[in-house]
Amino acid sequence: MPLILPNLQRDIAKALNKSQKAKSPGEGERIFAQQLAIAIDKYIKSGTVNTAVATTGGAGTGVGAIT
Repeated sequence: MPLILPNLQRDIAKALNKSQKAKSPGEGERIFAQQLAIAIDKYIKSGTVNTAVATTGGAGTGVGAIT
């Protein structure tokens, strides 16, 4: 599956909303950093990698999720 930018944008907006509800600026920064990291991790891992492989036994291809 390709990376879908609107999903990342939605998750970043959610992170901002959560951080704005914090009781203090420091807590808001911590919440935003945590939620942003989760959004980026989720976005990167949602992609699929296509790769070509060449070995002494011959060439090959592969498809797999990023983990």
